[in-house]
Order: sequence, then structure tokens, then C-alpha cells
Amino acid sequence: MHIRGDHAELVVGGRLDVRSAADARTVLHSALDDGVGDLVLDLTELDSWDATGLGVIMGAHRRAGRAGRRLVLRGVPPQMQRLLVATRLHRILTIEGGIAADSLPRV
Repeated sequence: MHIRGDHAELVVGGRLDVRSAADARTVLHSALDDGVGDLVLDLTELDSWDATGLGVIMGAHRRAGRAGRRLVLRGVPPQMQRLLVATRLHRILTIEGGIAADSLPRV
């Protein structure tokens, strides 16, 4: 996994899973604590995430709310969009452009 960016926008690539969760959490928390306004999390380069990775995203979402900020997901890959719809997290998380559940390919 790699994360690059600043306190306003981070690009996450690779796999966000149990092995990379601690590092991702540290970077996200630092960006949220040190910045102001929305934090955009660009996921276009993300290959996959597991339950732990999704937990990191949800934790960052809660931390952003406590800091008076918003975590905004950008470029959520289709397979991850399906997971967000299946878990109904697309109703909680801010997703740039939203998710049109009807347009997602079926598995």
C-alpha cells in the first residue's frame, strides 16, 4: 500500500488490508488532525481492501466528524462500491458523485 498527498487530499494505492492498516491509520489521522476542511481520499489506485481496511476508512470518517471535517471518498472502484452498497455504508460515507447502485455490475 502507498499513500501520497497532503492534509487536503490523499491518494491511496495498492491493498488496504490487515497488513497495511496501522500505517494507513497513522497517515489518515495525521492528515485529519493537521488540516482543515474536507479531506479527499482518492481511491482510484486502490486494488483491494478487506474488513480491516474498511474499518480504517470508517474510523477516519468518525475522526473527521469529531474534528469538524468531512472525509470524502473519490474514485471508489466498482467492486468496492458494491461492498459499500451491500453494507449500506454508502449512506453514511460521503462519496464524490455518489453511487448509483442500479448501475453497478452484478457479481
